[in-house]
Amino acid sequence: MAALQRRLHLSELLLFSILLQSLWGAEGGTEQIRYSIPEELEKGSFVGSIAKDLRLQHQEMAERGVRIVSRGRTQLFSLNPRSGSLVTAGRIDREELCAQSARCLVNFNILVEDEMKLYPVEVEIVDINDNAPRFLTEELEVKITENAALSSRFLLMEVYDPDVGVNSLQDLKLSSNSHFSVAVQSQAHGAKYPELILEHSLDREREAVHNLVLTALDGGDPVRSGVARILVTVLDANDNAPVFTQPVYQVSVPENLPVGTPMLAVNATDLDEGGNAEVTYSFVKTTEKISQIFCLNVLTGEISTSATLDYEDSSFYELDVEARDGPGLQDRAKVLISILDVNDNVPEVVVTSGSRTIAENAPPGTVIALLQVYDRDSGLNGMVVCSISKSLPFELEKSVDNYYRLMTNAALDREKASFYNLTVIATDRGTPPLSTEKLISLSVADTNDNAPVFSQSSYSVYVPENNPRGSSIFSVNAIDLDSEENAQVTYFLAEDTLHGVPLSSYLSINSNTGVLYALRSFDYEQFKDLQLLVTAKDSGNPPLSSNVSLSLFVLDQNDNTPEILYPTLPTDGSTGVELAPRSAEPGYLVTKVVAIDRDSGQNAWLSYRLLKASEPGLFSVGLHTGEVRTARALLDRDTLKQSLVVAVQDHGQPPLSATVTLTVVVANSIPDVLADLSSFEPPKDSDASGLTFYLVVAVVIVSCIFFTFVMGLLGLKLKHWHKSSLMKSTNGGLPNVPISHFVGMDGVQAFLQTYSHEVSLTSDSRKSHLIFPQPNYAHTLISQEGCEKIEPLLIQEGSGLGKEEDSLVQVRLLLLLFY
Repeated sequence: MAALQRRLHLSELLLFSILLQSLWGAEGGTEQIRYSIPEELEKGSFVGSIAKDLRLQHQEMAERGVRIVSRGRTQLFSLNPRSGSLVTAGRIDREELCAQSARCLVNFNILVEDEMKLYPVEVEIVDINDNAPRFLTEELEVKITENAALSSRFLLMEVYDPDVGVNSLQDLKLSSNSHFSVAVQSQAHGAKYPELILEHSLDREREAVHNLVLTALDGGDPVRSGVARILVTVLDANDNAPVFTQPVYQVSVPENLPVGTPMLAVNATDLDEGGNAEVTYSFVKTTEKISQIFCLNVLTGEISTSATLDYEDSSFYELDVEARDGPGLQDRAKVLISILDVNDNVPEVVVTSGSRTIAENAPPGTVIALLQVYDRDSGLNGMVVCSISKSLPFELEKSVDNYYRLMTNAALDREKASFYNLTVIATDRGTPPLSTEKLISLSVADTNDNAPVFSQSSYSVYVPENNPRGSSIFSVNAIDLDSEENAQVTYFLAEDTLHGVPLSSYLSINSNTGVLYALRSFDYEQFKDLQLLVTAKDSGNPPLSSNVSLSLFVLDQNDNTPEILYPTLPTDGSTGVELAPRSAEPGYLVTKVVAIDRDSGQNAWLSYRLLKASEPGLFSVGLHTGEVRTARALLDRDTLKQSLVVAVQDHGQPPLSATVTLTVVVANSIPDVLADLSSFEPPKDSDASGLTFYLVVAVVIVSCIFFTFVMGLLGLKLKHWHKSSLMKSTNGGLPNVPISHFVGMDGVQAFLQTYSHEVSLTSDSRKSHLIFPQPNYAHTLISQEGCEKIEPLLIQEGSGLGKEEDSLVQVRLLLLLFY
C-alpha cells in the first residue's frame, strides 16, 4: 500500500511539473526541447543532440558554458561536451521515477552561461517490460467453510506489476482443479486483487485441503510471469464473513498533525454469533516506513499517527486493512490518507551561475549571477518573491521558472567602491509568510597589471646522468599577484639547440605546473651542463610575461668500464710478449699496464691487482701505478713462458673492471731463448716439407757458428779484452741488460725504457716482439714512429717454430748479434 501511495505521490508531482512547464511555455515564449528514450539505458547512452537543438557547434558548448541546472532530484542526464549530446548519467528506472503513471516526463533546464539564458528540456521515459508480475506473498492460506455457496469469491494476495500498458499484468491462470477458478478484481487507484471463485461444493470430510498454484502473466515480449502457492483449508460452518461498512476510507490530515492523534476508524460487521462474530483488524501489507508512521488498534480499527508527518517526504499513503473473524473469514478495505501541506519550509536562494568578481568597466545591464529560488512547500506556500536594496547599483530581473538574474543598473567605479555586500531577501506567500536572506559578496576587479614573478632570480639543477626518460627533474614556480585568468601562469622553454639538435628533444616543461621533464637520458661524457631560459606568461589580456635562467648540470655516474691502453690485443691476432731476464732481481720492472676511464672523479680513479698467474708469487702489480714487477728472484725451474691476468677496477659505486692477459718470456740469455725455441716441434705440412728440411739444416749450422762465436768471446774475456761489455755478455748471458717492454699494436704503443740495439723474431701468423736494450738509458716512452722501424721478434705462443720462416728468424738473430 505504501508503494502505491508513493506512486500516486510521484504521479501528482509529475502532473504538477507538467502543469508548471506548460505555464512557463505560455509566459516565457521559449520553445521547449523534447526527447524520448526507453528506460534502463546504459550510462552515457545518447538522448538527443543539444548542440543541434540550441543551434550551436559542439565545440562551442564548453566555451559558452552550456550546462544542466536542476533542483530537487538526482541528476539523471549529463552533457557530452565533445559531441554536444545529451546522455544518460546512469540507469533510469521508470518505475522508481514515475511509479505507474501513464507518462513519465523528466523536466530540467539547459543554461547557456554566457547569455544567462535558460532552455527548458523535457525527456519522456518510455516503459519496457523489465518487471515480472509479483504477488505480495508467494504462499497464502485461505480458509473456506464447507457450506460456502457456489460462486463465492475469496480475496487473495495482491498481484502487481510496476510496468504500464501492455507490459503490466494481463492474465491470471490457476492450476488444474475441480473446485475453483480465478478472476481479477480491479479496485480503485489501479490495484488488482485476484479472487478465488468456488465452482463446486466443498466437502471437508472428503477433502479438507486443496493445494493450488496461481500464475500471473503480463503482455510484454517476452512474456514475464510470477507464481504463488495457495493452500485452501475447508472449515466447518461459519457462513458469514466480516464486511466493512465501506470498501474505501479516505481522510485528509495536515502534515503538522500531533503524534498519536487518531485520524479515522474502520469498521467491519459479522452476522455470525459468538466466536465467529469476533472481528480483529490488521494491516494486510505494510512497509517498515508505514509501520513507523501509522498504528492500527486491532480491536477497534482506529488508525492514528505514531510519528511526525511530512508533506515534502510523502503527500499520500495507501493502506490495506483486513477484518478477520475467529474461524478465519475476512474482508478487506482500503484506507487512503492525503497529507495537506503547511508553510513549514523556509525559501532557499542558490547562486546557480555567475562570478563574485565584476570588472569595473562593465556596462550597465551586465549580468553578474543567476539565482534560483526554491521552496519545498507547494501552492502559495511555495511561491517566492525576491528583492534587494535599491540604494545599490544592482537589480534583480525575473527569468524562467524560479530564476532571477542579478545585473548592474549603473556604471561601477572601483576607486569609489571595490567591494559590495548584496543581501537578497526571498519571501514566500504562505500564511504566515516565511523569508530567508542570502548574502552575495562582489569584488570589483582591476585590469591585468602584474607580470608573473619567479621565486628565484635563477635556478641551478643537478641531474645524475643515465636518468630515466620522461622523469621529472625540477619544478619552477612563478606567482602572479593578479586573480583568476590574470593569475593563470603558463610556462614555456625558449627555443635553442644543443649540438645541432633542438632543445625540445632533450627537455620539456609542463605548461600548467612548471615541472621540467627529461626526454632523453643524459650522458655526462657528451655534455656536462646546459643553459635554459624559462618563460612564464599569464592569461590576461594583454598577457604579461617574465623570464628566468636555469642552469642544468649533469652529474657523473660510474657507467664506463676502464679502457686498457697498454697492452692491448693486436688487431692482427698476435699476442703481446714481455721479456724478463732470469737474472732479474726482486722488484725488477717487467712492464706497465696503462688504462683510462672516461668517467670523472672517483669513478675514474683506477686500481690494479693481479688476478691470476701461472706462477703465483713470482710477479706483483702496483696498486695505483699498474707496474708489473718481479716479487722474487727468477729460478732455473721457472718456465720460459709466464701468463699473468691483471684486473683494472675503478672506485665507482658499483665498481667496474676490465682485465688484460700478459705473456712474459723468462730467459737468462739469447741462446737460452733460441734453445727453448728450437725444442718446439714444427707442425707437419705436406706442402712445404722439403723447404722445412733445408731450414732445419740451416738452423743447425747457424747454431754451431753461434756457439763457436760464444766460445771465442769467452776466450777474449779470459785474456782481459778491453771491451768488458762483450766479456760480460759472453760470461753471464747479458745479465745487466734490462729487457724492454713493448707490444706492437695498431693503436697505442707504450714503452717504459728505450735502447739502441734491437733484435726481432718474425713468424707468419702470430707475432710476439722482444726488444733487447743496452744499459744506462733513461726510462721514457718511445714514439709511434720509432716503433714502426723495429722488426719484432715473434714467438709463436703454444707451439714450436712450425714454418719455414722460423729458421730464417734464428739466422737473422745471429747476424744481428755478429753485427
